[in-house]
Amino acid sequence: MTTAVRMSADEIRRAELAAFLRSRRERISPEQVGLPAGGRRRTPGLRREEVAQLAGVGVTWYTWLEQGRDIHASEQVLTAIARTLQLDQHERSHLFTLAGAPEPPMEKDCKVVTPQIRAILDQLEPFPAAVQNARTDILAYNRTYDWLMDVGSVPVEERNSMLLAFTNPRWRARLRDWEDGLPRSVAQFRASMAEHVAEPGWKALVKRLRRESPEFEAIWNQHDVQPMRNLTKCFVHPEAGLLSFDYTHLWFGRRSEVRLTTYTPADSETAAKLAAR
Repeated sequence: MTTAVRMSADEIRRAELAAFLRSRRERISPEQVGLPAGGRRRTPGLRREEVAQLAGVGVTWYTWLEQGRDIHASEQVLTAIARTLQLDQHERSHLFTLAGAPEPPMEKDCKVVTPQIRAILDQLEPFPAAVQNARTDILAYNRTYDWLMDVGSVPVEERNSMLLAFTNPRWRARLRDWEDGLPRSVAQFRASMAEHVAEPGWKALVKRLRRESPEFEAIWNQHDVQPMRNLTKCFVHPEAGLLSFDYTHLWFGRRSEVRLTTYTPADSETAAKLAAR
């Protein structure tokens, strides 16, 4: 006669975490993350060591997570794994819950976008406006910004303006002066990263950009830094044509890294096109 072994709540949670990680890993093909297929694979998706390498974490550490070991991963490690496995917002939250970790940074940023901030975004219509964090993740936007940049067609986990500018041709096509603007954006991004250089989430984003965009790699290697400025930006909309805006950054507090960026027409033609849309 065998005696049933009862699992504790923590053991059940870790087993669920292990199963969840394996299921998410197996659905990602090497091609999706820029890796060669490399012949036949015994199991579908990525290998454990590939996930660990892409996320910038130790292979042994990641393996222990998938084995349900009693270890405690930091928010930074979990954020890097979530980005590597291309988890959406809900899957990412589920990962952190199963890992018994504090609330993810992205979730904290999203909670900064209060109903009051969303009301401000709505009231700024017909002017485009969006909320981003220091890493250039797009946290919220109003209808006109969506019309301007078609953010709604982009998966939630890909809504990062730096990533989109260098890897999404449709996004770049709407930036008229991208050849001048992108080096400035990279310099501003590098300056912002100075306070986050050890965070896996930031490192994973830079690693992906360097892997997928030779252009980003070249600009990144120049090591230029710039502060954020309020300037003028031109867009090419597929229906409205050329649009010119003065943009203004407004931060949500003295030490906040989350900002509201508003776009006001820089000329009468742009103002008329917005009013007629």
